[in-house]
Amino acid sequence: MGIIVRRNSAFTLIELLVVIAIIALLMAILVPVLHKAREQGKNVICQNNLRQIGIGTNLYAEDWDQMIPRGSAGERAWYMRFMPFLAQSPIDNDYRTVDIYRCPSYPDKDQTICFVVNGWDFTSRNDWTGKEITASTRLTKCTRRTDTIYLADNENGSWRGIIRAATDADVYRCDVWNPGHLPTSDSQDITLGRRIARARHKNGCNGLYLDWHVEWMAADDMTANQWRFEK
Repeated sequence: MGIIVRRNSAFTLIELLVVIAIIALLMAILVPVLHKAREQGKNVICQNNLRQIGIGTNLYAEDWDQMIPRGSAGERAWYMRFMPFLAQSPIDNDYRTVDIYRCPSYPDKDQTICFVVNGWDFTSRNDWTGKEITASTRLTKCTRRTDTIYLADNENGSWRGIIRAATDADVYRCDVWNPGHLPTSDSQDITLGRRIARARHKNGCNGLYLDWHVEWMAADDMTANQWRFEK
């Protein structure tokens, strides 16, 4: 009668270590890819939100003799004025229910206004400092709409306020009107510090231009001239 030899079907220690090493290698490859894909998805949503605001701004201008809001001061800021013209209707006329004003990549999810508006006025083409403007401006004043930014990603930081209500003081700091507000600025001053996101999406931010197209721009490439209405 023959002897039956039973072999142990369990994994050896070396085989287990090989499997673990393969899984670790796959995770090291897949995690950055998944993170990149997730960030790209957030960037697409941000750009689409800006496009929706651009459509709303254009509709607003058609109703108001080609005038558009500038700056963030006054009784009704730009985001309040555009609500009737957006594809997404606010609940109880509350701008905070309008997701279009949010960027999913903004770190603090309490932020209700994730973009800053062009409130920069210049006295001449040789003026590179400029000043704040809060009054509405006619679109025809802009000589090169394809090269002029209207909205851009709002910076986050200890010097940048989180807007939870339209009555918050920092609502009046959601506009751009000084060289210190540019993404290349290192200033963290509450009034004159950086307001345009330096690295919201990769090493730059998204912007809505006055011809209503949206594009990403590297922080190092942005200049004051791109916020100038009369070039």
